[in-house]
Order: sequence, then C-alpha cells, then structure tokens
Amino acid sequence: MTTTPEKTDLVSLTIDGVQVSVPKDTLVIRAAEQVGVQIPRFCDHPLLAPVGACRQCLVDIPDAGNGRGFPKPQASCTLPVAEGMVVNTQATSPVADKAQQGIMEFLLINHPLDCPVCDKGGECPLQNQAMSNGRGESRFSAGGGVKRTYPKPININAQVLLDRERCVLCARCTRFSEQIAGDPFIALIERGALQQVGIYEREPFDSYFSGNTIQICPVGALTSADYRFRSRPFDLVSSPGIAEHDACGSAIRIDHRRGKVMRRLSGNDPEVNEEWITDKDRFAFHYATAADRLGYPQVRDEDGSLRPASWPEAFAVAARGLQAAGASGVLTGGRVTAEDAYAYSKFARVALGTNDIDFRSRPHSAEEASFLASEVVLRSTVTYADLETAGTVVLAGLEPEDEAGTIFLRLRKATMHGTTRVLAIAPYATRGLAKMNGHLVRTAPGAETAALESLVDHAEHGIDSTAVILVGERLATVPGALSAAAGLAATTGARLAWVPRRAGDRGAVETGCLPNLLPGGRPVADPAARVDAAADWGVDTLPEKVGRDADAIVAALTSGELGGLVIGGVDPDDTSDPAATRAAIAAASFVVALELRETDVTRAADVVFPVAPVVDKAGMFVTWEGRPRTFDAVFSSPTSLPDLRILAGIAEELDRPLGFRTVAEARAEMVEMGPWDGERAALEKPRPAPAGRRPKGADHTLSSWKLLVDNGSMQDGDKAYRATARATVARVSRATYDAHGPTLTITGDRGSVTLPAEVADLDDGVVWIPANSTGNGLLADLASPGSPVSIAKGDDA
Repeated sequence: MTTTPEKTDLVSLTIDGVQVSVPKDTLVIRAAEQVGVQIPRFCDHPLLAPVGACRQCLVDIPDAGNGRGFPKPQASCTLPVAEGMVVNTQATSPVADKAQQGIMEFLLINHPLDCPVCDKGGECPLQNQAMSNGRGESRFSAGGGVKRTYPKPININAQVLLDRERCVLCARCTRFSEQIAGDPFIALIERGALQQVGIYEREPFDSYFSGNTIQICPVGALTSADYRFRSRPFDLVSSPGIAEHDACGSAIRIDHRRGKVMRRLSGNDPEVNEEWITDKDRFAFHYATAADRLGYPQVRDEDGSLRPASWPEAFAVAARGLQAAGASGVLTGGRVTAEDAYAYSKFARVALGTNDIDFRSRPHSAEEASFLASEVVLRSTVTYADLETAGTVVLAGLEPEDEAGTIFLRLRKATMHGTTRVLAIAPYATRGLAKMNGHLVRTAPGAETAALESLVDHAEHGIDSTAVILVGERLATVPGALSAAAGLAATTGARLAWVPRRAGDRGAVETGCLPNLLPGGRPVADPAARVDAAADWGVDTLPEKVGRDADAIVAALTSGELGGLVIGGVDPDDTSDPAATRAAIAAASFVVALELRETDVTRAADVVFPVAPVVDKAGMFVTWEGRPRTFDAVFSSPTSLPDLRILAGIAEELDRPLGFRTVAEARAEMVEMGPWDGERAALEKPRPAPAGRRPKGADHTLSSWKLLVDNGSMQDGDKAYRATARATVARVSRATYDAHGPTLTITGDRGSVTLPAEVADLDDGVVWIPANSTGNGLLADLASPGSPVSIAKGDDA
C-alpha cells in the first residue's frame, strides 16, 4: 500500500498549546507564523539560508516524553519541526521570554542610541523588538558608559554606506551577496567581540543588486548615499509601482514626500521579483526631475525658434502641420506604457491613415517583425516559475545580468538549487554566466544561427521538452537567428520566449506598434483582421499595405516619400544608423515630438509636447512573459500629459478622434477589442542582411551589448549610482592583447574609440565593447555590432 504524499510530508506539533500540521522540514519559526505567533528575529529571512547568527528567536522546547525536547532554549530559525514536538514561544514561556530579553540586552550593549538621526528610525526591527521583547532598562555599562565606535561611514561602494557600530552581525547582507546575487564582496571578518562586516581592500562591492542589502538590513548599519539623512519613514507616503527600466516588471514601492520621490524599494511579489530588484530599479529615478525636463508645449515660430504655446494651440499647430506634410510615419521607443502604445498604433491607422509605425527604434531586421507576429504576440508560454523548473535554459542574444536582472536572479536561484542548467550562446563566458554555473557555446558575432541549429544534433546539451529558449532583441541583428531559434523550439519541443530590453516593448507588440500588426495580433495583411479592427474603431477602412519599419521610415523621410513624422521616446544614438536618423529628422517637412526632456529630437522638432513620466500617470507594462503589470499615478503634474492624451488631442484637431482621452478609457477599449482569434502570420524565411562597408584594414568583428549601468538618459541625476558602473574596457583574446598591448584603438565605419584592453576567452578576431558606456555609444561613434572593425595599439591612434 502506498502512503499518500499528504500524510508522508506533514508533521504535527504543538506551538503555544495550539496543534498544527506543517510540511516536513519546515522551520519552527515558520510554523509559529502559521498559528499567528510572531517570534522576534534579525538574521532570519525567508529567502536566505538559515544561519542562526543573532539568537533573538530563542524558544523553549521541553521534553514531552518523546525525546523531542532540549535542555536549553533553541534558535527557531534553524530548527526543523519534528513529529510530536512541543514549542513554547515568548508568548507562553518565561524561559523563552527571559532568553530573548537577554539576547536583546547583549545586542544593545554597544549599539548606539541615535534613533532620532538614524535612517532606520521609525521602521527599525531592532527598535520595535527592543520595546516588545526587550527589557525596560539595561544593566550593562560598557567602558564606563562609552559605547564602541568605528570610523563612519565606510563606502562599501559609491551607493552603499556602512555605519559599523550599528551592525548586529545578523549576516543578512553577506548572505544576500553570496547566495542571491553571487557577488561575495562583503563578509564577516574577525571573531568574537571584534567581528564586523568587512570589505575587500582592492575590490568594491561591485554588484548590480547591492541596494537590496540596505533594504533587508534590520538596523541602520547599511544606508543609501542618495537617501541618507534626507527623510524620516513616518514623513513618507508609500505607493506601489512597477519598475520601468527593463521588461521584467519588478514590483517596487515608491516612497514620496510633498510631491517628490525620496526613495524606491523592492515590492514583495513572489511570482515575479520575489523581494529583490536591481540597483537601476532602486536608484535611477531622478531623470524625471532633471533640470531639462520639459514643462510646457512648444511650437516653432516663423523665425525658426521654439516658443512656449498653450495645449490647444500646440494641438492645432501639430494637426495643421501633419496635414500639410502629407504622408507621415510614427516612431516610438520602448518607454511607453501599453495604453500609450495602443494610442500610437490607433493614431497611425485612424488619424494618419498609415501602417508606417515601428517601436523598434534600434537595430532590427525584417525577419524580426514576422517572428514577433508568429512567435510572440498573444503567447505566454514561459513564466518566471518555469525558469526554475526547466531542465535547460538557452540564452541567445541575451545577457540577463545586464539586460534583465530579475531573470538573472531567478536563473541563479534555479542553478544554485541544481534544478536547471544554463547554456549561453555568446562570444565569451561573462561574469553573470559564471555566477549561474552556466555553460558556454562560444560563438563569434554573426554565427548564432549556426550555433542554434547545431543544438538539435547535440543531445548532451539537454535541449528537449523541458528546456526553455530565451532570445534577446540583439538576436534580430543576425540573419536567420530568430528563425533558427523558432526551429529549435519546434524540433525539440522546448518552449520559446522573447526578452526585450525595454519595459514597453512587449506591450508595443501586443498593441500593434509594428508595420505588419494591428492591436491584438491582427495581421495587417489579413483583410478579415482589418475589417475586425475597423469595426472596433468605428471607421470604414484601414490602410491595407504593410507599412515601413523604422529603418525604412528613416529612409523615406530622407528621400521625401514621407513628409511628416510623429516621434516619441527615441534617442537617435540608439537607432541602427544615428547619423541617418538625425538627417531624416532634419529632412522631414514637419516633426511632432513627444518627450519628457529636451533632446536632439525636440531641438529639431516643429511642435514639442511634454509627456508625463511613469510616476505622473497610470498605465500598464507587459512583461517579457506576457504578464500585464498595472500601476497608478503617484503624482498629478499640471505641466505634462500621457502620450495617449496628447495623441488624442491632435487626432481631434484632425477630425479623426481616437475615442478616448484617459488611461482608463484607452484600457477599456483595449480590453473590449481583445485578441484576434483568426490565423496569425506565418514566420517569414530569413532575409540575408545587406553587406556593410568593410573599413580598410578591418580584421576583427565587433560584439557588444549594453551594461546595466551605462550612459542611458534614464540614469541621469544620480551620481552615486552612476559611480557603481563597471569599467569600460575592450575585451579581446589573449593573442590580440599580446599583439596590440594594454590599450586599443578600435576603428569602424563611423569612427574610432580608444579603450583599455582586458583578456577574455573570446575567439581571435572578436572584440567586445559595452554599447553605451563611452562617448555617444558605439552605434554613433564606431559601428553596428557584428560589423568588421580594425584594431591598433592605442598609442598609434
């Protein structure tokens, strides 16, 4: 007879006189929580391995005649439950209460009594538990009343500061850095009374996740350079939000005071980011209050200068200018919410009568549009939980630590537990891959298609129905690579997911900000899909011809085939050809720009509209997994509007109203329109990329991606955070390094950059450089990734 799993896995015990059954191996401190008893603790954290460092959670476990008792109080955070165990907490046991009071007394011997000036004051577990589980007075007087002090603050890195005298040695910070982030740059050093948090003398706390240690510190030992001494917790109002810097959709908490964001913390969402966020999500929010933020609409006057205008005048001038310009295109970036993206999509089709719209203002391919139409839109086949149960996760064109931090943490968790194997198709083994114990399929830029195809025939890589294939947006620049990834998934039964870099990209796909797709996955080329969309929008017809992609829109503006341009959230230096994009904007007869801050685009535009950042508007981001993540406005700014409201105002002046003005109205229309239930577009065959001009003497191939901390404009305003950026170096093979020395000048078809060199396990003939960490970025200053470049000694430049 087989015993049911429920009976096998459950253990019954008594806690404070209440009998409870919990799963086997549950810790006593967790079992107590299930009966409503909160045992005080400092070192315990549900996402960290137990350590029993602080001893504050002592409980009394008497012998109940079954051999399950202990003669002394035990740490409930490290002790698993046992059948028949009797646990008495501080609520019912004088022994446990006395033990906890004694531990608290020891912790407070040298802890400073500076709660009024401590950043943790008002939200401090030590403060709270000293009152609830400590003595009313202390019997100790260390050093005649003088407490131990240390020099302060100590810079663990530019953003995280340590006040050592406040530390209670709970080891939360050291365990997080080692167990979760894989960045063991801090550790407990010395022993006994001399034990303290230490840092490596020659290495800073170089981690993209260092801010999490501040949030989980149970005292005020770790503080933020940005937030330190700026506010009190009880002065703050907290609002939930969604991080806007990548496609992970991490839950955050926005703490604000008098209309200003003071700090951001991680939210608790077990299905997405658990309790962790990247430092970019935590610290990079000052861009919304930068000095160059636009505060009013502007129109270009007869003398060629931009002047302030009222909203009605700006709407009217924009509408007249677009009418006069004739055929127009729409370019938008990945910062927009799903509702804003829907407005851009509908505005292009209804107000401008065109399918010339693309959110991919970055290097892309014609193949990518068909891949998104057939393999991404309306699909949600992979979730964060799936990453932890997959047998193998293949990373192609994706470096999670830099491009999707929450995915990195979930993959690291899976690999640390031994359930998942990570396989990266990349030019070299990155630091992030090493922290995931991953395996490298070393692949030169441009060879990703062959590498993906080869995985079908290599059973040792474990690509089967338990595998997950994650493809990044960079894979679109390699001819045939997206088709190869789709083919690998179809052949092996593996699940496939697309991971864009920006928060609004997946929502833009779902809402039709593509030349070949209408909202809800409706193919532009399908007459039935057009009729369906037209009926929902209350118009007679929609444009039939598949539109131009971003590169083709740029070319058409330059040649005069298009006269007008509506552009929002686009940095020319991020596009396939920055010089060509700037020339196209200059060549357009009329440009309408929707922007948050002054940029090269706004300086060249004919009408400029200030748009609201995420804290000033409600909206929704759709994560890489297809999960909708809604958020409400934190503030209400009178100086800016959501993109959709601006587009609605222009459309009304064109006498082609969009039918909504608010986020709620747009979202309701999106829901009512729903997904297309017809047949979706088939994946096109790969189209060979046109051969680029090979610079004279080019002997290497350029590989690149953006680091998490770089020169991106949404990281402006926080010097301490920017100071945590990793060194900008050119990575090359040992042979290249030996031949050209420690400093290299790399020359492409757009210019040259000179950088210090570092040896990596790259193929000879490949050079890797971070994409946006030097100058105006590689796309503007050097060449497109995958292009041929030449290398010379730096002093020969």
